[in-house]
Amino acid sequence: MDKKKFAFDKVNFLLLAIGMAVVIVGFILMTGPASSPDHFEPDIFSARRIKVAPLVSLAGFVFMIYAVLRKPKD
Repeated sequence: MDKKKFAFDKVNFLLLAIGMAVVIVGFILMTGPASSPDHFEPDIFSARRIKVAPLVSLAGFVFMIYAVLRKPKD
């Protein structure tokens, strides 16, 4: 099959996979113990969960947008 017919090349798919992995890492960083009606967990307001993890996820989404918009080299 002719390679000119595909919108993405191997590098685009690799960049998409890396971006998705970064987004997943960001969501994993957001996890942690939850508060219950009997016990308040102050970790829900930690810098990792409210600052770092959303920025990591945002960076992953921006990287994925770049991977979609990147033109394959001829």
